[in-house]
Amino acid sequence: MTPKRQLTLWTAAAGVTGLCCFTPLLVVALGAVGLSAWLVWLDLVLLPALILFLTLAVLAYFRLQRGRQMDGS
Repeated sequence: MTPKRQLTLWTAAAGVTGLCCFTPLLVVALGAVGLSAWLVWLDLVLLPALILFLTLAVLAYFRLQRGRQMDGS
């Protein structure tokens, strides 16, 4: 997978995770389908996932920059 594609993937994953962390989007969605008992685990899963995806996006960005410097463009 190319660094540009990785950057796009991890940025999108961080964006989706951020939407679930900072808005009640996931709370409403889980409540609508009857899975509101899973809301107990949101804090344990979403914040570490957001940190992981942001870290992977930053690493992909630096890999993309390093590749561009090596190509000379």
